[in-house]
Parts: sequence; structure tokens; C-alpha cells
Amino acid sequence: MGSSQSTPKVTAHDRAILDLKLQRDKLKQYQKKIQVVLDREHEIAKAHLATGQQDRAVIALRRRKYQQSLLLKTDSQLENLEQLVSTIEFSLVEVSVLHGLKQGNEVLKEIHREMSIESVEKLMDETQEAREYQREIGDLLANRLTHDEEDAVQAELLALQGETVGQAEPEVRLDLPSPPRSSPLVLEEAQQVPPETERARVPVPG
Repeated sequence: MGSSQSTPKVTAHDRAILDLKLQRDKLKQYQKKIQVVLDREHEIAKAHLATGQQDRAVIALRRRKYQQSLLLKTDSQLENLEQLVSTIEFSLVEVSVLHGLKQGNEVLKEIHREMSIESVEKLMDETQEAREYQREIGDLLANRLTHDEEDAVQAELLALQGETVGQAEPEVRLDLPSPPRSSPLVLEEAQQVPPETERARVPVPG
């Protein structure tokens, strides 16, 4: 009888490494796809500023900043988990890693929801439903952003306002004729007439 080969046992460490790789790959895919959403939100903010609707422009910029922060935080979290997984005593950090992976999955689901271009277009709609959605998003994001993130939103708003003003009021340059460098020709000729000639032209009374 031949000896049967035993199937290698998949450890918790192996599963954690695999889960991390899957999350990292999914995050990279989302980073590429969500760029379309981020660019569109930037355009929407500019469009609202051009029509004087600063409050709606702020909502678009806040949502954009929130999505960018989600990507950065998730990337940082996965990097920390990779460092934990690579530790020799994995059993000591296994609970932390599993908890982090669970959080990572939840955040990835949230990022996936944020990738909907249809929801972004609602920021431009004028319907009552869209207006209510915009207010809801604005209130929600106002509480989720940190002070630094809100400062970044205001800085981006000022930059966009500068761009909008520059496009709406282009510099008007008038090409005026340059002043003459010499005296008019008539004056020059008059100045060149000798005094004798002028006296000769005076009629003599008869």
C-alpha cells in the first residue's frame, strides 16, 4: 500500500496573509475607479461656484475630501496589518489582525458605495429629492471630517474661487496708440521759417 500524502494545513497566519492580499488588490482597483468620481466632484464644485452657489460647492468638495481620506486611511491600515502579520509571534497579534481585517472589509464596502457616479450627479440636480439628498450629505460629512480635512476643503474652495473669478473676468487689455515722440510736422515747419521770411509776408500799407 502506498503512503497517502497529507494536505498541508492552512493556518490562521496563512488566511490572514491571503485576506490582506485580497484587500490590498481590491483597494488598488477602487483607487483607479474612484478617480473618475473625484474628478467629477471637482467639476461640480466649479460649476456651482460659477453660478454663485457656494454652499453646494462646499458639499461637493467635502464629499471629495471624505473619499480621499477613506482611501488614505484604508491604505495606511492595510500597511500596518501587513507589518503585524509579518511578525514572528503571530499568535500574539492574531486577534488584532482579524479585527483589523474585519474593519478593512467594512471600509472597502463603504468605498465601493462611494464609487457610484449616479450619486455624484445628484449633486448637480435641481429636483426636490436631489436637494434633500444634498442637505443630508452635507450634514453627514460636516460631522465626519476632521478639522484639518475641513481646513483643506476651505483652502480648495478658495483656490477654485480664484480660478472661477479669473475665468469670468478676463483681463481687458486696451491697445492704445503710443504718444508721438516728435512734434507734429506743421509745427516743425513753422518753427523752421526764418524771421525775415515772416516779416516779408507782412503787407506794407500804401
